[in-house]
Amino acid sequence: MRLRTDRAGVVLAVVIGLATTAAGAADDEFRVCADPNNLPFSNGAEAGFENKLAAMVADNLGKQISYTWWAQRRGFIRNTLKAGKCDVVMGVPSTYDLVETTNPYYRSSYVFVTRRDQHLDLASLIDPRLRQLTIGVHLIGDDGNNPPPAQALGQQGIVDNVRGYSIYGDYRQADPPARLIEAVANGEIDVAAAWGPLAGYFASLSKVPLTVTRIRDGERFPPQQFQFAISMGVRKGDHALRDQLNAFIDAHRSEITSLLRSYGVPLVELPVTASGGHE
Repeated sequence: MRLRTDRAGVVLAVVIGLATTAAGAADDEFRVCADPNNLPFSNGAEAGFENKLAAMVADNLGKQISYTWWAQRRGFIRNTLKAGKCDVVMGVPSTYDLVETTNPYYRSSYVFVTRRDQHLDLASLIDPRLRQLTIGVHLIGDDGNNPPPAQALGQQGIVDNVRGYSIYGDYRQADPPARLIEAVANGEIDVAAAWGPLAGYFASLSKVPLTVTRIRDGERFPPQQFQFAISMGVRKGDHALRDQLNAFIDAHRSEITSLLRSYGVPLVELPVTASGGHE
């Protein structure tokens, strides 16, 4: 799940879809486009939490899932959803303007990941220890885009001790984003600053105990954003499908939350609107 917000200078990739009928699609099909190597979101074995959520929705609607697999890179939406290969993309930022978005079904944050035996207990981007520690961050996109933690560290002149790890990595290997978290576990770096769902999942699989702590002072570094609400995305104008998915999300929030927690996703409470819904 990786997604890009150009103004914030962050790419946060997000994939996987649910499906409904579109032109040429069978009425009983739930057409999904997903990255086959993008855990914890999706993979070819349908083991990601977005795969599991797609199955929940399909079952609720009485449909069968069919997948089109596509590596998530620049142009993913253009080559999948807009090309009619699927009907829903499962994880997009709620403000993503290339698609019609549903109500958000979770909100997460960038986090710090450290070895538990180091007892660093990092939570602040202005912690003076960050000037001495070796810090790893994901780089996203062919242009080496810097995510919000890297931007915030750079604003403070913390550059020489920051190491970049491509979120795409070597796609021939399983789970390329995991290399950053593995670098913490094996002592290659002292701390990783990473998107919460990725960090929480891979930290939970580590044989070396790791600590995941939400970055709590991102508001000090505007216009960078450190928390994102995540929605499902459908083609622009497909209000009927959007409304179906909204109804599912609103009726199954507790089950969705349990699913996300089982994958180690750090959750931030979604604001409640005046009408009782979620922003």
